[in-house]
Amino acid sequence: MTKYWQLLCLFFLFNCSKKEVFQISDTTEIADVLEFVETLGGSKNDAFNAVKATTDGGYITAGYTQSNNGDILEKTNTSFDFLISKFSSKNILEWQKTFGGSDDDRATAIVQTLDGGFAVLGFAKSTDIAVSENAGSKDFWLLKLTSNGNLLWEKSFGFSGADYGTDLIETKEGGFLITGVLDVSASDGQGSAKSTATKHSGGDYWAIKTDNTGALEWSRFFGGSFTEVPLGVLETDAHNFVIVGSSDSKDFNISNNKGSYDFWIIKISTEGTLLWEKSFGGSEIDEAKAITTTNDGNFIIVGDTRSTDKNVSKNNGAADIWVLKVSEEGTLLWEKTIGGTNFDVARAVSRTQDNGYLISGSSRSLDNGFENKGQNDALILKIDKNGNLLWKKTFGGSEIDFLYGVVELENTAIIAVGESSSSDQDIPENKGFTDALIIQIK
Repeated sequence: MTKYWQLLCLFFLFNCSKKEVFQISDTTEIADVLEFVETLGGSKNDAFNAVKATTDGGYITAGYTQSNNGDILEKTNTSFDFLISKFSSKNILEWQKTFGGSDDDRATAIVQTLDGGFAVLGFAKSTDIAVSENAGSKDFWLLKLTSNGNLLWEKSFGFSGADYGTDLIETKEGGFLITGVLDVSASDGQGSAKSTATKHSGGDYWAIKTDNTGALEWSRFFGGSFTEVPLGVLETDAHNFVIVGSSDSKDFNISNNKGSYDFWIIKISTEGTLLWEKSFGGSEIDEAKAITTTNDGNFIIVGDTRSTDKNVSKNNGAADIWVLKVSEEGTLLWEKTIGGTNFDVARAVSRTQDNGYLISGSSRSLDNGFENKGQNDALILKIDKNGNLLWKKTFGGSEIDFLYGVVELENTAIIAVGESSSSDQDIPENKGFTDALIIQIK
């Protein structure tokens, strides 16, 4: 470990802690909150897009870096590369790796695998160095790493257009289900193995099933004539898959569009057959960003809504965080909106040990209990199992600050990650353009 990171760890543990009291559901207070806000990066653009707890009590992050200086070591060029960073439960950086070629390559999702290693998904535009092949523009790029971050293998999936991976899971039998956007027009209708499905236009949900070596088992695409973007996936106890995102189509696989973009949820079988699809929203733009399971076999889905009608019971102004609980068969059980009169959005959700839910995203509101330091602030909030707001907290400076991932560790510390352009107020430093952002609340 470098001297810099040893010093940084001491800074985290002893200098960044502070006592703070903030409101919980307007009536309850939590005191002695230990928190730190830290940035990581170099002189160019750096961001964390995902975070997962690891079995050793620490956490792993995935994102991208354009820098080759500052905190980014052993990188020679200034193209965008995958950035993978492993931290202990005490926020000590244990290792950091970059992967990519000479073009634009960015990681969007990561999971720890059954063997203790990691699988990473994103997209690659490169055709050299670590990227062995590219069919044109962007391809899904799937990496398998050891527990120490060494590359075991990499696989590309795509056609001549912009095909980009957004989320992945390791399946219960040890393979991988990866999802993202397929540029159906550019693929000339390819992407559905053993299928002669009617060609759609634009981008569709693309689901790809591989074995544990990354070998393709099947692929299927789902959507309509316009744009579908999947951003979350999980596996059910029955080994089916649920994928969530947004759709503004009204044809082909989409049967009940509510107006403009909707939350679009599909359930597919273990072989990739469409079992059902559901749209939720109102007449304006509603976009789902993430999904997690509940302890009673249902699903919590988060995103944002600009609607005030149909499935949306309330909107506080501009965009609100929208939280849905949906049954395993796609029935809407309840929905909640959280926000002020400006733009408040959710980008990630994860379940906590007490069966509540952490949500991360960003906020521009200055009312309804929201604070704002300028532009978009990083936002973390917690709801209970019924969707009631327990607490919310914003962090930021005078520039743009976002959170894209959030998780509770084994020791109940909350880690959220994203990116920041600020260098004041809550943000201690900016090393150049955007930096990767890490926030802990305990």
